[in-house]
Amino acid sequence: MRDVRIDRRVFLRGVGSVAAGIAATSLTACGTGTSRSVGSGGKNSKSLVVRNSGGTYGEANQKAVYEPFTKETGIQVKVANIEYAQMLAQIKQGRPQFDVIDDSMADFVLFQKEGATEELDHDRLKNFKSAGIAKSLVTSNAIGKNYWASVMAYRTDAFDGKKPSSWADFWDTKAFPGSRALQALDADLPELEFALLADGVPLDKLYPLDVDRAFKALDEIKGSVKKFWDTGALPGVLLGREEVVASSVWHGRLDDLIKQGSPLAYQWNGARRQSNGLGIPKGAENRDAAYQLIDFALRPDVQAHFAEIYPMGPTVPAAYKKLSDTTAANLASSPEHLESGFDLDVQWWIDNQDAVSKRWQEWTHA
Repeated sequence: MRDVRIDRRVFLRGVGSVAAGIAATSLTACGTGTSRSVGSGGKNSKSLVVRNSGGTYGEANQKAVYEPFTKETGIQVKVANIEYAQMLAQIKQGRPQFDVIDDSMADFVLFQKEGATEELDHDRLKNFKSAGIAKSLVTSNAIGKNYWASVMAYRTDAFDGKKPSSWADFWDTKAFPGSRALQALDADLPELEFALLADGVPLDKLYPLDVDRAFKALDEIKGSVKKFWDTGALPGVLLGREEVVASSVWHGRLDDLIKQGSPLAYQWNGARRQSNGLGIPKGAENRDAAYQLIDFALRPDVQAHFAEIYPMGPTVPAAYKKLSDTTAANLASSPEHLESGFDLDVQWWIDNQDAVSKRWQEWTHA
């Protein structure tokens, strides 16, 4: 799931000054189509540009969202694969080369602080009104589009038939012996929530995080952590080589290995969910077309089509009625997984990430 986290390092390290100048933007067209319109952003726009993080995530959007949208509306969709700092630089100079932002909801909080995104007019989004999207995924400048999650993964042949069922089991190296792996700071936010769940904190009492308690719990397992992984592919490598028997992992990263017969499985209890969202940059040329695309992406059938292609869960509950049981069972926002996991508190992390990151680095090097 690394594709949707390309900009996360900006979030983790704080948003510093943005280099002057507008970075070059790589555009790829979805289909043939006219050149990008210039001017008012009115109803006659025949093309628009969407920023996403590319990779297999971008390919899934092409198939499930952009191509069907173009077929229905005649509006051509081009794609920009640029990072947060480049987006912000273009917006601040008043010439964003994109009309829709597809990015993490965490980055939309940062965009709002910079005054870089439009306040959305929800009355222009007819599908949103009946979508039933969770309130935590609806802000004044963005609407949640897809869920992803960090979960536990383990080798099914490691524990004499026993299956770990919680983060407490992950921490219990006597009942479930063997080396572990956890996420490094360079990959995403430290996994303090998993430590607190292992120490008995209920899901609905996680925030505000008790940082001292979390690090105390982390102390208990540190000696069994063989690797702090910094890329999304590494947990699968470590588990496949039997270097570790259990690891945190970005859900979806093991799907191909599991399909190929590797003795690996996910454990969903205590999954930490995050979301990508959609918004409009200040100064977007084609705002009307942008609203049309965002509204299209929130249709249950479109959300279901995307989920069948790429393992990120719909934010629109009705999409599950259109999904196969097999696909639904493997998504972060399935009804069962919504109950057994939790949504990361974006605002808490933005307020505390500098202090936690500093302490994490000191802890890992101690």
